[in-house]
Amino acid sequence: MSNADSKQRFFFSDCDIRGEILRLEASLAPILQAREYPLSVQSVLSEAMAAVVLLASTLKFEGRLSLQAQGSGAVTLLLAEATHDGQIRGLAKYDETQFDAADTNDSQPSLTDLLGTEGVMAITIRPLHGKQYQGVVPLDADSLAACIEHYFSQSEQLKTRIWLTGGNGRAAGLLLQQLPNQVSTPDENADIWQNIETLANTLTMEELLDLPNEEVLHRLFHEQTVQLADAQSLRFGCTCSRDKVSRTLASLGAAELQSILDELGEASINCDFCGQTEVFDAVDLAQIIHELSDQ
Repeated sequence: MSNADSKQRFFFSDCDIRGEILRLEASLAPILQAREYPLSVQSVLSEAMAAVVLLASTLKFEGRLSLQAQGSGAVTLLLAEATHDGQIRGLAKYDETQFDAADTNDSQPSLTDLLGTEGVMAITIRPLHGKQYQGVVPLDADSLAACIEHYFSQSEQLKTRIWLTGGNGRAAGLLLQQLPNQVSTPDENADIWQNIETLANTLTMEELLDLPNEEVLHRLFHEQTVQLADAQSLRFGCTCSRDKVSRTLASLGAAELQSILDELGEASINCDFCGQTEVFDAVDLAQIIHELSDQ
């Protein structure tokens, strides 16, 4: 069975360690096709999409989790979001002049090559109920996975390792996390963690992308008893709508909208995430202005 566009949680029965494995393909396509990204930007954006799904999988919440990386390099912004029910969306912003037309994946630049050496990464949790939480760490490593591990070491106090890969319209990720001691003693968990981490480091990115989840886990951990949960499907999902755009236009105020109407005769709003364009013609704008005037 194909594991594309799904994530699966797994547990080790004899210790307090859990994991998550995922792949993206069809759900990634609308994100990569929304703009003409250079291949190296596609690759790091694909990794970011895999990363945000893994991050969301560590939480017990209903809502949205976002990863935002900003820097002063050729790529100025990476933004990836995932919801509790498996919807994803994302985008990247970059300086086109710093990418050669022959940009290829043969020599993928490091994260610091793309975003610069003084970038920051913010992880924001927006639950449907409760307060928003945000953690910020510097982009002080050459890979997105290493920066996220730094985030976990600062904020979660749980040993966490992440492996990410992306390219050619696909992405994949693997997460291992040590849980509070319940099944085994701290010393036993520490020994098993070291062994499992060493085994996971032998995984190639090609195997992570191409092999079925069951085969990946058997290949790595056949000496352990691994329990694999049911897969959760993942899909592209943008939150834009004509109603939201209408409210955004209304927030500009009647005077500003009247100026747009007089100068342009219409307003055309493009969604950065999905590329969809909403056009509000003269009648639409006049209606919004009229409603604002009545308030």
